[in-house]
Amino acid sequence: MLTYYFNIAEHTIRIDFLPSANAEGQQVQRNDMRLLPSFVSFATNPCAEDELFFHLTVDDALRPVSKEHRERIRKFDTGNGETVVDLIDDGGYQYIIKDIKSAECALLLSNKDFTECRCALNGNYNMRSFGLNNALMLIFAFAGSRQDTLLIHASLVRQNGYGYAFTAKSGTGKSTHVSLWLRHIPGCDLMNDDNPIVRIIDGQPYIYGGPWSGKTPCYRNVKARLGAITRIDRAPANSVDRLAPIDAFASLLPSCSSMKWDEDIFRRICNTVTKIVETTPIYTLHCLPNKEAAILCNKTISR
Repeated sequence: MLTYYFNIAEHTIRIDFLPSANAEGQQVQRNDMRLLPSFVSFATNPCAEDELFFHLTVDDALRPVSKEHRERIRKFDTGNGETVVDLIDDGGYQYIIKDIKSAECALLLSNKDFTECRCALNGNYNMRSFGLNNALMLIFAFAGSRQDTLLIHASLVRQNGYGYAFTAKSGTGKSTHVSLWLRHIPGCDLMNDDNPIVRIIDGQPYIYGGPWSGKTPCYRNVKARLGAITRIDRAPANSVDRLAPIDAFASLLPSCSSMKWDEDIFRRICNTVTKIVETTPIYTLHCLPNKEAAILCNKTISR
């Protein structure tokens, strides 16, 4: 067995890779850190078991829960594949993670609070890496609900010690807008381009880079105070609106990884979103994809 520890947004996780049997019945180490190249900068030292954020065991001998002990919740399109969710009769969950070709890449079983999980991988290297990364994103997002931690779909830029997150529907241009900040606003750097992490610590919001960053390879173990969250809205002219609390909540919640079918987890996620709205200005940027939009936005939202 291979064991690794990682520190992500100041949470420590443990991953165990168990060997599996080949066609001749011999034990081989098919799964290891080669499946997680984006995690290298997050490697850390072991911690006590009661200090773990969650523990994942990767074991290809794992099999699905029998149908009489699970209930279909839903299937959902992730944009790069499909995930099937079942509720297990002990309160935990089963996920089947499929890629864009509908090939099954991973089977994930979790307990109720996602602190203990098991995963089996399938297929070639790309399928296994895809399945494991998506399983870890799911676990992290839902384990985070009990510790004021959110995985959000956003592009994240840092300036003067503050992180500024930009959300938008896919294809609207959040990465494009951040690239304009990097090109035209002094003192900026990219923290993450797809899945940063927000935490409330001692009542204050912080934002972190993480090992998931979409198509942009930006896997940085970095932290900043959360300065603002801004939703990008394409428009024929540039303007910025600061949102009232109820509108800010409605703007931010869809960008957070959540499970509406699990009342406890969804309630906790909503509570964390409320804490962010109470401590962080939330804006909508109506804009063209130009330099002037970046300059206007920076002047309006930066601290």
